[in-house]
Amino acid sequence: MNSMTPTLDLRYPIGKASPVTKLEPSERSARIDMIAALPSELEKAVEGLTDAQLDTPYRPEGWTVRQTVHHLADSHMNALTRLKLALTEDKPTLKPYDEKLWAELADASLPIEPSLAIVRAVHERWTTLLRSLEDQAFARLLVHPENGELTVDRLLEIYSWHGRHHVAHITGLRQRSGF
Repeated sequence: MNSMTPTLDLRYPIGKASPVTKLEPSERSARIDMIAALPSELEKAVEGLTDAQLDTPYRPEGWTVRQTVHHLADSHMNALTRLKLALTEDKPTLKPYDEKLWAELADASLPIEPSLAIVRAVHERWTTLLRSLEDQAFARLLVHPENGELTVDRLLEIYSWHGRHHVAHITGLRQRSGF
């Protein structure tokens, strides 16, 4: 590798999320398709991994593959709830949670199948709901205590990136480790 070759940031293998707050309809549709595709992409990314491989961190000081799968289930359950709050309440304030501590709880050491099932089910419901929305619904606001006001479009941008981000953690580890 020469000095002109950029180094891969293992924390952000697909780069950081875009700060978009309003999406065009075609962009919105593409992001919804990404959310719809995540369950099968995640299942493919973890297919055939042994317990030892599932317990391998995707980067130094990072989560294991197992923790990452459980994190996606936790995070995306919260995302669906956040969307529903934004659609049914006037500028709801969200409850943040400490994802790092959640990844250390006992259920993060379970087999990944329950979380894969949660991801499949949540994404089916989430995608159905997103595809049913009128354009103006994507401008609805919610308030995150740390990040301020967010639009539904912004949530869509964040979570369409989030799933791909963690799948890239897993597939990158597999490529680097020969799993």
